[in-house]
Amino acid sequence: MAIAQHATEITTLPARTLANPAPLGLMGFGATTVLLNLHNAGLIAGTGLGMIFAMGLFYGGIAQVIAGLSEFRKGNTFGMTAFTSYGLFWIALVALLVFPTLGWAPAVDGTSMAAFMAMWGLFTLYMFIGTLRKNRALQAVFGTLTLLFVLLAIHFYTGNALIQTIAGYEGIICGFTAIYLACAEVLNESYGERVLPV
Repeated sequence: MAIAQHATEITTLPARTLANPAPLGLMGFGATTVLLNLHNAGLIAGTGLGMIFAMGLFYGGIAQVIAGLSEFRKGNTFGMTAFTSYGLFWIALVALLVFPTLGWAPAVDGTSMAAFMAMWGLFTLYMFIGTLRKNRALQAVFGTLTLLFVLLAIHFYTGNALIQTIAGYEGIICGFTAIYLACAEVLNESYGERVLPV
């Protein structure tokens, strides 16, 4: 009898409300993307790369993986796939750039970096198609990110500095679209109304 009563009490406990992990992932992605592309656009000197690597590893990388695992717990396949993948993208990118300086791997040539960016562009393209049933702000994030990967692939394949600069400015726009969406999700939830449209 006591066991049955205890089981009934457990099933009547209120359901836990989980926090929305998307703003964390979007901010990690957006802030790191803006900083890297300030460098690509020539607005941050090479002496700022250490800061970009740190952001890429911890905020763009680890924070997004945490957001992705949290989306998994919520049952959001799109969010889990996006945040975990892009978090690992940032960690891999930092590794590609840092490992050669540590003597752990040879420097990556332009054609290989172009292939790396092209694969991420392909992934981002099909994720963009997945946003067509979601809000406009998310479509803007993935649309501009697809274009960014295409531009970076072309830059690394050709070595064209102008394309890198164009990619830098386009990447700044991409990063700020993610920051805007993160801000909108936090403020709209905090105020319980649509403060910023998405």
